[in-house]
Amino acid sequence: MLLTITTTATPATDLGFLLHKHPDRVQEFDRSFGTATVFYPESGEGRCTAALLLEVDPIALVRSRGKNSPDFSLSQYVNDRPYAASSLLAVALGDVFRTARAGRCKARPDLPGRPMPLEIRLPALPCRGGPELAVRLFEPLGWAVEAKAVPLDEGFPEWGDSRYVRLTLSGTVRLADALNHLYVLLPVLDDGKHYWIAPDEVDKLVRAGEGWLYGHPERGLIMRRYLGRRWALARTALARLAELGDETEEQLEPAVDEDAAAGETAADEAAAVEAAAQGDVPEVKPKALNVRRREAVLETLEELGATSVLDLGCGQGELVGALLARPRFARVAGMDVSAMALTIAARKLKLDRMPDGKRARLTLFQGALTYTDKRLSGYDAAVLMEVVEHVDPPRLAALERVVFGHARPQHVLVTTPNIEYNPRYEFLTGLRHRDHRFEWTRAEFAAWAERVAEQYGYQVTYKPVGDDDPEVGPPTQMGVFTR
Repeated sequence: MLLTITTTATPATDLGFLLHKHPDRVQEFDRSFGTATVFYPESGEGRCTAALLLEVDPIALVRSRGKNSPDFSLSQYVNDRPYAASSLLAVALGDVFRTARAGRCKARPDLPGRPMPLEIRLPALPCRGGPELAVRLFEPLGWAVEAKAVPLDEGFPEWGDSRYVRLTLSGTVRLADALNHLYVLLPVLDDGKHYWIAPDEVDKLVRAGEGWLYGHPERGLIMRRYLGRRWALARTALARLAELGDETEEQLEPAVDEDAAAGETAADEAAAVEAAAQGDVPEVKPKALNVRRREAVLETLEELGATSVLDLGCGQGELVGALLARPRFARVAGMDVSAMALTIAARKLKLDRMPDGKRARLTLFQGALTYTDKRLSGYDAAVLMEVVEHVDPPRLAALERVVFGHARPQHVLVTTPNIEYNPRYEFLTGLRHRDHRFEWTRAEFAAWAERVAEQYGYQVTYKPVGDDDPEVGPPTQMGVFTR
C-alpha cells in the first residue's frame, strides 16, 4: 500500500525537514505486521514528493493477531491488507511521522506552523460509503477532494464498482494537520481496524483530532467508526473533545454555552430577586475563565475607543463573534494560521446566513504572525489573546516585528497565562496546554512587554484577568500597549 505527499512550496525540499526524513536516503522501519519504507521519487526546489510504502507480511500479521482477532476467520488469510490503504497504513504513518504529526521541527522551528500547498495521493483506499463519503469527510477540512471509484474489473464494466477509491487531496494546510487528518480518517473510511479497540484509543483520537474533529459535521460517524462502534468510548471521546479549550484552565472550569447563558441571565436575575425577597442568599455561579478573558478584552477595547479590531490567532472565532455583536466595532477581522479553524469559525458565525450589513463589517483570512502582511495594517487595535505562548521563543522577535513594527495599530492587547497561578489547579502538571512553548511569570511578562514597548514606541499598562490571588496573582495577565 502506498501514500505520496507532494508539495510545490518554495523551496519544496522543506518537506524533508518537516517529515524528519532526508530526501537523499531511503529509510526502512520494521513493524510487527511488515516494513514501512520512506523514499522520495522526486526532490527539487520547485517540487518534492515523499512516499510511504507499507509492505505487509501476511504471516506476521496473522501471528500477531491470534484467536481474539476481530475477524478470526478465513479473512485473516484472504484480505486486501497488503494492497489497500487501511488502519495498517494509518498506524505506520502515525509511527514513522510521529514528530511531524506533533508539529515539531528542531532544525527549522518556523516551518511546522506554516501552511503549504500539498497534494496527497492514495491509489487504493477501501471506502465503505463510496467516493461521496470521502468527500464528506475531507472537504470540511479545507481539502479539494477527487475520489474516483475503482471498477471491479475494467474489462467488465457491467460488474460495477468495487468498494475502493483512488483518492487525491489538494490544499494549503499545515503538514501536521494533514497527517493527523489521514491518521484518523483512513481507518474511518476503511471501517475496520486490524487490532482490538482499547480505551487508550480515545487518547489517540483526542490528540490527533484536537482543533478540527469537534467542529467536523461528521464527527459522530468519525468517532463511531474510529472506535469500532464502542458507544461508551465514543461518548467519552466526545466529552473530552468538548472540554478542550484554548488552555487547560478552560478544561478545568466547565465551558459556557454563551447563547444559552444569555437566555439564562433574565431567569437568574428573577431568581435572585425572589431569593432576596425571602431573605436567602442566592448561589453565584463563577464564570469560566475564557469568558472572563473575552469580556475583559471587549471592555478594554471599548475604553480605548477602538472601532476597528484585528483578532490575531482568532481560532474558531469566539472573540470575532463577540465583536460583531457590538455595533460600535465597524470593522472586525480575524486571522489564523489554520484553515480548519477558519472554516469552523465561518460555520459558527453562520457566515452563509449573516445579514449583509454585518457581513460587510467582517473579514476572515489565513496568515502567519511571523511574516509581514499588508492585510494586518489599518486597524485601531490588534488582539493577541492566548497566542504568544504558542510561538517558539526564537520566533517571538519575528512576531514582534510584524505586529508592533509593521502593522503598528494604535493599541495592542496581549493576554497570556500567568505560570505562577498554575499550582492553584489541583490536577495540573506542567504547562496548561501541550502546545504551549512557554509560560511567563508576571515579572517575565512585564520584562518582555517593557522591552517591546520601548523598542517599537509604545507604552504598556497591565490588567489582571480572573481572580487576583494575593500570593500568585491572576490566572491570566493582560498587557495593553498604546502607541
